[in-house]
Amino acid sequence: MGRSVSKVREAKLELYRKKGKIHARAVAGRFNTLRWALVWLTQVVFYGGCWLTWEGNGALRQAVLFDIGREKFHFFGLVLWPQDALLLALALILAATALFLVTALAGRLFCGFACPQTVYTTIFTWVEAKVEGDHLARLELDRSPMSARKLLRKGVKHGLWLLIAAWTAITFVGYFTPIRELLPALAAGDTGPWESFWLIFYALFTYVQAGFAREAMCQHMCPYSRFQGVMFDRNTATVSYDLRRGEPRRARGKAGGGGDCVDCGICVEVCPTGVDIREGLQLGCINCGLCIDACDAVMTRVGTPTGLIRFASERELAGTAPGRRPRLAVYGGLLLAVAALGAWVLSQRSLLQVDVLRDRGALLRETSAGRIENAYTLKLKNLDDAPREFVVEASGVPGLEVVGERSFEVAAGSVRPVSLTLSAPGDTSFSGVRPITFHIAAGDEAARSVQEPSSFILP
Repeated sequence: MGRSVSKVREAKLELYRKKGKIHARAVAGRFNTLRWALVWLTQVVFYGGCWLTWEGNGALRQAVLFDIGREKFHFFGLVLWPQDALLLALALILAATALFLVTALAGRLFCGFACPQTVYTTIFTWVEAKVEGDHLARLELDRSPMSARKLLRKGVKHGLWLLIAAWTAITFVGYFTPIRELLPALAAGDTGPWESFWLIFYALFTYVQAGFAREAMCQHMCPYSRFQGVMFDRNTATVSYDLRRGEPRRARGKAGGGGDCVDCGICVEVCPTGVDIREGLQLGCINCGLCIDACDAVMTRVGTPTGLIRFASERELAGTAPGRRPRLAVYGGLLLAVAALGAWVLSQRSLLQVDVLRDRGALLRETSAGRIENAYTLKLKNLDDAPREFVVEASGVPGLEVVGERSFEVAAGSVRPVSLTLSAPGDTSFSGVRPITFHIAAGDEAARSVQEPSSFILP
């Protein structure tokens, strides 16, 4: 029992033991190139998306905007309202399912290439390398006593980090408050309380997470790293060290008498989370592939085939045939089903919502012509980004018709309450409360028609 407790304590100490700041060595290769391509792609989309404009309702507006004050989300020509929350839920389910599918296929690819933590850490470490030098120079600078040179370099680095973090925060808030309004307000010191809070919070969050937390986020704070293992199986391709080919390791510079691994340790030096991939799959590995680039370069130099470290499954490394993968069918089927459901919901989405309220002050009234009238209030909500004219009809009682105006114009994204009177012949064979249906359509566009049930009271 005592030995078991001791082992548990050792495991905890090993997991959380402070290793000091990691100064990863720079490496060139196809995976590093791919990582930087995704850094550029994601940041061009993020920093540039809020500057795109779209012409709607005869005026230019920001193409992508979460307009919280007016409770709508603009995405180019599409306008979504709180009533469209189902589409948001489906989009989140779709993203999660796609992440599960990718993880089952090739491990933590998202973590290594597209996760915001990885992307901004890559940007911040690039700035650090430009200011302080390569990994050895950075290590030497950190260990050296404080001096004017060290203070200057650290100050420049942190200044650039804060500038990037500040612009990231401005861009983030610019998706909620139009960026062309936010910048002048910021320059004049006239930002609102919620904008000020998020500008400060998001800037500090980016600065701390990308500048200081770095690999600790991947190792200890990210919940995805904890439950990713349930999506792995023996056919999942992850960054792996070919143990059968590499062992026993031989010292660098000595030929023969061992495996292909020359024990240079460069695969560990380039790892942004400090993982030694030769020890097998580990919690901190984010599948970035930088150790593959480093090992391939070493193998090429020593004249040995590349691929000692590569994306490979457990079955491949063991030399066995791939097995069945029902989870891929489940993830793929769920992905297609949610995508199809989302497309159907979007295609069936109505840009008109109607609430019908009967006038409860007077159940009915009889006119001098012997007709029976009921009064209603209709709340017409136009969810389109342009003004629409809606025509109201009613059915359910023979001879039922709208008295007076039956065509109403509703401004873009607004609600218009209208008073409406329905009239029916008094000599009808029906009596009491009769179900009726209001038919509301935008001109001749049948696709925009809405039917709303109500009732008509007869003597």
